[in-house]
Amino acid sequence: MRKGSCSEEVCFDLLNQLEHLLESDPLIDEVGFIHPSQFTLLDKESGSVTDGSSPNISSGISSCSLESRVMKHSQALLLLSLDFGTAWNARKLILSKQDQPLEAFTEELRLSKLVLSNCPKSEPTWSHRRWIIKMISRSFPTPQLQEIITKESELVESIGERSKMNYRAWYHRCWLVSYMTTEQVNHSLQFLMARTFEHWL
Repeated sequence: MRKGSCSEEVCFDLLNQLEHLLESDPLIDEVGFIHPSQFTLLDKESGSVTDGSSPNISSGISSCSLESRVMKHSQALLLLSLDFGTAWNARKLILSKQDQPLEAFTEELRLSKLVLSNCPKSEPTWSHRRWIIKMISRSFPTPQLQEIITKESELVESIGERSKMNYRAWYHRCWLVSYMTTEQVNHSLQFLMARTFEHWL
């Protein structure tokens, strides 16, 4: 074993702890990283006990259970490696199945927002958000879509304020225009004009 590497058991234990933290608080809206040695302390504080056992995905589990595990494990993987295209694509494949509730898509927006809190210039994450919005626009009523578009505009404004040279965020904002109402477009133009005026001052 190479110096600095860890055993499979330790790796799964760390993964289980990260997943427990994500599941224990569904309102987490920002992520950062700490040294792995601090996970044990966090685990004790949350009252969780992990057994370190690794899941055996090939042990005859049902398709539904497998999809649930893919969604659970991929969210942790994406927080650690946000450009992992296979993980994003696996989530898309599962979400593409018929009769997905709106909550499944809004949860996906929440996860990608969490990823963007750590890396606001992640192109795969912005691309995934556009895919989710397209799916919502095809399957759900206009009022629900417009509420999501409003929140999406607010997210871009927030990220744009912290990272003014974030081309990906501003491209996403331009892309959103095709889903906006006239009122939302006017609001966006007023916001951009106000920001431009502030910059000139």
